[in-house]
Amino acid sequence: MNTRRLLTFVGVPTLAVAMACGGGGETPAPADTAATAPAASGAKSLDAATAGTIAGRVTLTGTPPEEQVIRMNADPVCMREAPGSQRTEVFLVGEGGTLGNAFVYIKDGLDGFDFPAATGTITLNQQGCRYLPHVIGIRTGQALEIVNSDPTLHNIHAIPANNPEFNTGQPIQGMKTQQTFANSEVMVPFKCDVHSWMNAYAGVVDHPYFAVTGADGTFSLANVPPGAYTIEVWHEKLGTQTQSVTVDASGTADVAIAFTVS
Repeated sequence: MNTRRLLTFVGVPTLAVAMACGGGGETPAPADTAATAPAASGAKSLDAATAGTIAGRVTLTGTPPEEQVIRMNADPVCMREAPGSQRTEVFLVGEGGTLGNAFVYIKDGLDGFDFPAATGTITLNQQGCRYLPHVIGIRTGQALEIVNSDPTLHNIHAIPANNPEFNTGQPIQGMKTQQTFANSEVMVPFKCDVHSWMNAYAGVVDHPYFAVTGADGTFSLANVPPGAYTIEVWHEKLGTQTQSVTVDASGTADVAIAFTVS
């Protein structure tokens, strides 16, 4: 029988308002589910028949700061590719205060498990002189393909703390660059040195249990082994929140997560 647990926590972080570029898109779902590959010698194995789910919603209480106007007049190509008024999307808030672009992952509790290597490719696009999606999740060792869809120069400048920094120019529309991250890191910031308003973030983890909330604030981590875990939720301006959660065999643990701004 499935069991359901409900956990709620509220954070009141200090809010620093800064100009940032929001993609507003959702990260692609992880390409692997960690459900079938055999465990390495001595490692715990996942029994898919007893695996459960961590599901929840991230919300924002209070009124967020007004988004900043993005001025693209320094590059006429950007003005043509992204016509009209452009604003940052730091706070992707939906109906009922749902909060998008929050990165959710299991921070602790997976010790001893050995998961198959990630497959598939995660794409970070530069389109309309913005990074799309604004927040992504990726496995260690998984391919990240960075695409320039604009007919103007972009450069991808990643500034990690636990991985090598890279700064790659893409002067031609349609150019693609591949990168990987060897070490876990939440989060890796990206910027474009050509267009100061462009930025993005990548959450890099060594397991498949992560998600980025959409505009409806929801997330789901599937095929989780029964056990006790710490999940962490990250937002670029609201900081992080952690919470303990227990997943019962074949059960679903429901988590309600609320950030607060005053």
